[in-house]
Amino acid sequence: MQIITLNLNGIRAAAKKGFFAWLAAQSADIVCVQELKAQLCDFSHDMLKPDHFQGYFHCAMQKGYSGVGLYSRKQPDRIIEGIGLPEIDAEGRFIQADFGNLSIISLYLPSGSSGEHRQVAKFFFMEKFYPILKNLIASGREIILCGDWNIAHKEIDLKNWRSNQKNSGFLPEERAWLSAVFDDIGFVDVFRQLNSEPDQYTWWSNRGQAWAKNVGWRIDYQLATPAIANLAHSASIYKAERFSDHAPLLINYDYPL
Repeated sequence: MQIITLNLNGIRAAAKKGFFAWLAAQSADIVCVQELKAQLCDFSHDMLKPDHFQGYFHCAMQKGYSGVGLYSRKQPDRIIEGIGLPEIDAEGRFIQADFGNLSIISLYLPSGSSGEHRQVAKFFFMEKFYPILKNLIASGREIILCGDWNIAHKEIDLKNWRSNQKNSGFLPEERAWLSAVFDDIGFVDVFRQLNSEPDQYTWWSNRGQAWAKNVGWRIDYQLATPAIANLAHSASIYKAERFSDHAPLLINYDYPL
């Protein structure tokens, strides 16, 4: 089973940059996408059902904002949109697909970089989502959480960590929360289990020459329950083409979907 996750930074913009043409050449079973920035009425047929995939989406109520989706070659047993909190679900940040005892989730945590009010919203999401993460582990199901968490976990996960310690995405409180997701709840950072090298980033600012100089952040993850995390055998970040300010994260699991 191969899973790809990518923050599209707008599904229509990504389509124009060749994302769906690239996707048609991939062997992925599941593709999780975030930051759709569109409503379902804006989607073309190729966005709803690209190649041999069926798409499932949780759009934000606000036009041109947020939204998550999941493409699958196999029909899920169940789809869950949202986490049950109206103020969070209005922003379209969570969709879950169940296949037998496996749940795959496309997730988009808020960014706090646009102002203090959004950092407050980010902390609110983190507070409310933490018990949901605990319940997911306690369910006994295999879980793979894919998406843009908008948090770089450790110093190795961003180029300029020293100058970003007071900036959203690398605040001590955010990093401690993510550590607790790993150490206390028990989720596994699958990419880091397979790759301990530096300079492995998934997002680059559009300012300056961040992309050209690889001055990036690793804020896109696949987090998994330990048993299925141990079945992951290869991971890569695709950078040969650019569909977004993020790059696709591809992970292969020895698990038949």
